[in-house]
Amino acid sequence: MEISGKKISIIGAVRSGIAAAQLAKQLGAAPFVSDSSAKDKLSKASQVFESENIAYEFESHSDKVYDCDFIVTSPGVPTDSPVLSKAVQKGIKIYSEVEFASWFCKGSIISITGTNGKTTTTALMNHTLNECGLKCYAAGNIGNPFSEIVLGVNQGEFVALETSSFQLDFTENFKPHFSMILNITPDHMDRYENDFGKYAASKLKVVANQTEEDFFIYNADDANTFETMKNSRVQKLGFSVKKEIPVGAYHKNGEMHFAWFGKVSKVCSSSDLFIKGEHNIANALPVMAIAKLLSVPNQKIREAFASFKGVEHRIEFVRELNGVEYYNDSKATNVDSVVVALKSFSKPIYLILGGKDKGNNYDDIKDLVKEHVKKIYAIGVSAQKVEDYFGSFISTEKKESMEACVEAASKEAEAGSVLLLSPACASLDMYDNYEHRGKVFKQAVENLN
Repeated sequence: MEISGKKISIIGAVRSGIAAAQLAKQLGAAPFVSDSSAKDKLSKASQVFESENIAYEFESHSDKVYDCDFIVTSPGVPTDSPVLSKAVQKGIKIYSEVEFASWFCKGSIISITGTNGKTTTTALMNHTLNECGLKCYAAGNIGNPFSEIVLGVNQGEFVALETSSFQLDFTENFKPHFSMILNITPDHMDRYENDFGKYAASKLKVVANQTEEDFFIYNADDANTFETMKNSRVQKLGFSVKKEIPVGAYHKNGEMHFAWFGKVSKVCSSSDLFIKGEHNIANALPVMAIAKLLSVPNQKIREAFASFKGVEHRIEFVRELNGVEYYNDSKATNVDSVVVALKSFSKPIYLILGGKDKGNNYDDIKDLVKEHVKKIYAIGVSAQKVEDYFGSFISTEKKESMEACVEAASKEAEAGSVLLLSPACASLDMYDNYEHRGKVFKQAVENLN
């Protein structure tokens, strides 16, 4: 799309908003950035906007927002926020930052969404293609805004794009060449009015504009994801850790296979994966499928899988001290992620749980907690909810800070046990984001002696 001379209002002045404004400016548009947060929280943004002569306002949204050709919104801005609702009433088009950036992408987009596993799968996709000689960039929800890297992507190159439901909201023409939905389970119910259908519909936008020339990789073990494939014209491949499938990737008896219309080949063994666990086999299978569609040799895939060490903040080993292992799973912002984490350990667990609750139902982990957890440290604005739910059957103690949790566990946990930060909640009640939370945890662990 030609945007030179267009007036573009950008809502949100953190990473995505800054990148979208810079992209718009670089392409000859006139961006105006509006963020209702306090000035002292947006010092980085103000420095960028001042140095690049980008108009902006902080602390409120004025009517200047609506003097534009269209709006680009950051993923952290709720779809029903007053500023966006008023724009809808005025008939102003609203696009997500991911949609906006995609208009200028010359390479092939690999859009990866799902409730859990997105970050690991995106990182593994990026690692695998680069290790196999295909130039790939990682962007989106994984940390680098799409707008920040898009102009550097050339034809014949790839973008492994982690796309959250928030980033898929307000997409209209977004059309990846490859898409995958890893799973769909209830999450972000606070944003989607406790309506799972609305949340799932947002995820399904990843495939909405794909055609016969594109590919969609779906989870054949997930009923909610399986439903998405029925009416699309896209070429469909499944993946499964439970059964053989005729087209796609599956795991059987320790081996990972690729099936393509009657021809089945063993690509690698699950033991080739450096990252362990059934959930990581599920993350690797769709990556393997895309690599095979791109004619990557099996040996190259095996080598790439063996050299991938995982991602920060996702069941990340920090250190062992006095026989206690410390793991950072700050990326676990929902209950399903905690299920994966708890199943990853056979040792007794001291669990840090809590934060900004997104409508969690802890019934889903009650039995796992009883089986695996020795004690819970409850933190954040949901600490009381955590204590009220778990306190009757597991030792539960509220703590004011991450440091207090780590200090207490270092004194109470026995040798041969695990301290696990896997909070099941968002981080914004106490931290800038889950990365910040994870770094605070890791620093507290490193400070132990």
